[in-house]
Amino acid sequence: MSGAELVEINFDGIVGPSHNYAGLSHGNLAATRNQGAVSQPRAAALQGIGKMRANLRLGLAQGILLPHPRPDHRWLESLATSYADAEPHLKAQALSASAMWAANAATVSPAPDCADSRCHLTVANLVTMPHRSHEWPHTLAQLRLAFAAPVFAVHGPVPAPFGDEGAANHMRLAPEHGAPGVEVFVYGVSGGPFPARQHPEAGKAIARRHGLDPDRTLFVQQSEEAIAAGAFHNDVVAVANGRVLLAHEQAFADKDRFYARLRALMPEVEIVEVPAAQVSLADAIRSYLFNAQLVTLPSGETALILPGEARENAAVWAWLEAHVAGNGPIRRLEVVDVRQSMANGGGPACLRLRVVCDPATVDSRFLADEAMLDRIAAVIEAHWPEAIGQDEIGDPALIARIEAAHRALLEATGTVGLIDS
Repeated sequence: MSGAELVEINFDGIVGPSHNYAGLSHGNLAATRNQGAVSQPRAAALQGIGKMRANLRLGLAQGILLPHPRPDHRWLESLATSYADAEPHLKAQALSASAMWAANAATVSPAPDCADSRCHLTVANLVTMPHRSHEWPHTLAQLRLAFAAPVFAVHGPVPAPFGDEGAANHMRLAPEHGAPGVEVFVYGVSGGPFPARQHPEAGKAIARRHGLDPDRTLFVQQSEEAIAAGAFHNDVVAVANGRVLLAHEQAFADKDRFYARLRALMPEVEIVEVPAAQVSLADAIRSYLFNAQLVTLPSGETALILPGEARENAAVWAWLEAHVAGNGPIRRLEVVDVRQSMANGGGPACLRLRVVCDPATVDSRFLADEAMLDRIAAVIEAHWPEAIGQDEIGDPALIARIEAAHRALLEATGTVGLIDS
């Protein structure tokens, strides 16, 4: 397969019908702040569809990942209980729609980086959070269906206790998508009051499993200051694409060493550092400036797909406008509305998993065009609950509606019986 055939596909997680604000994610400030609020699953899912439509209009390749069956009855059975009998915290953990954040689905190494010239994907174990620890079997089933062609290798999770949260702590830089790149695995050690979710051994295991060149693979520590401020994943303080690394000044524990090593491996890299004096960590995390999609448009320009909250933050927007006006590497700003996801601590980049590959090798049921998004949007309009309050979590009627909505989506996508069990 030639490099010219490889493109970056953004696989977005469709927001599931059980989307709610249970505040399950310790260290995620937005999720904690909105605990107990009334969620809007229908609006959340349609906002995600809107973001995908915007990507298609920009000329980007777009894929989908499907929501998981909720409640997760098999997980509850493994705990010797049922949804009806489970304690409230187990009900909430079994009902979580957090698989919508596809950036946590897996870590992906494109074929040009791997010794066997296949694209490798390792499903994330997400073991640091109970509500996410039971996602990987269903995610793995989807990945093995979507990427069943011989040009892919899909791997099971890194074993516990080595926490792995997927692409949210992984970056890749390359002259172009189809060229060999530099892969960067970011890990945490301590975050003061908050957990460091990505274990260094997880990244090392994935790099070995994917057959990456040790001389072109970097392991970098996220700063404790960033984790303590609420940057629970690296993608809350840094994002990379192509030749461009966009990072907060306080993102990394030893940024000078990291930058020097990166420049030595890739002299053409453009490191764009946002000064703390202009954008504080608090503003960066509140606005999700870095949890944006940094993408290469068909024109070759680099664009940043941002949440509306970034435009509403005066310091963040002033820096962005100055960067573009000053002919920085990022030439275009695109703003999308993902407020429902943002309220649970996930911006535009959380909702997608990058996979560099030939689209012809991907199961077509996972590749999106306007017609597919129309079908999915119709299912969402007809079946997704309009609102969910925390006092409804145990309501059998709500659970029945959520399960019926999920099945309707599987029927619309032709995946019934393939990934729903």
